[in-house]
Amino acid sequence: MRNWKPEELSAVMREYQRACVLLAGCELELFTALDRSPADAATLARSLGVDLRGITSLLDALVAMEVLEKRDGRYSNAPGVAEVLTAHGEKSMLAMGQHQANCLRSWSELARVVRTGRPARREPSIRGESADYASFIEAMDNVSRVTAPMLVDALPPLKFNHLLDVGGASGTWTIAFLNRYPDARATLFDLPKVLPQSTQRLAAAGMTARVRLVGGDFMQDPLPAGADLAWVSAIIHQMSREECRKLYASVFAALVPGGQILIRDHVMSEDRTQPASGAFFAINMLVNTETGGTFTLHEISDDLRSVGFVSPELIRHDDTMNCVVRAIKPE
Repeated sequence: MRNWKPEELSAVMREYQRACVLLAGCELELFTALDRSPADAATLARSLGVDLRGITSLLDALVAMEVLEKRDGRYSNAPGVAEVLTAHGEKSMLAMGQHQANCLRSWSELARVVRTGRPARREPSIRGESADYASFIEAMDNVSRVTAPMLVDALPPLKFNHLLDVGGASGTWTIAFLNRYPDARATLFDLPKVLPQSTQRLAAAGMTARVRLVGGDFMQDPLPAGADLAWVSAIIHQMSREECRKLYASVFAALVPGGQILIRDHVMSEDRTQPASGAFFAINMLVNTETGGTFTLHEISDDLRSVGFVSPELIRHDDTMNCVVRAIKPE
């Protein structure tokens, strides 16, 4: 049992401060502006349309964090920052930063959420509602573009001809599966407003001819039939168990006999305290959704069996969201 010291708890109380400073820079696209050329505070205030006092304080705090450098009153990105915190960076996580800024606002209402049982009030960021949604979709690619190929390669060999990527967003996982299995094809199903990003990313990957895009709401509309493998990635944590069963039933109906469902998400210990990342993610769902959370293997398995799937099993264990549960539609 840990014996906490006052200074340790005090440090935890202040952890939000560094995140707020960094994420404000992401929302303002400050690092992109500085990637064009170093600038002083007054120049940045004019180009970004922000308050001079405000941007000066933000810039100096970022220098204190060693995210920026300051020489002769001019600011520039520290080494490695531009490739991560600009949209065109080779390792860009800018969209994830913008998404996390929205999450931070929700997390700040945690005490109220716990008291009322209602998710946090949601308001658009300074970037606007449509930009927030675009950042969310892009953020999912930010976190998956490196993970997806490695995870697909690490799974036991799969035998399938037709992948159904449920809620496939911009196509990151579809691309990973089709690169690993060059004889397969795929159907990507997601909301119509997401499909333009899917089209762009699949075209860039040279996958257009192998992927059919279908627009719809997987909680309202039937899924396209005929696949022998369904991929349900980072979806079930948004829903209640009742909603999960409804989704599993829809996947079951869409699969051919003998088809498989693969579910990627957090899988919690029976006491729900491990892994720690899953316990914290349950808080993220508490403040951001009406019914979402994280589930144990027992719960996921029971829900899959309730709609007809058999032999549910955890085929990949991980301390993050990269656990994978498999089940089979009987022949």
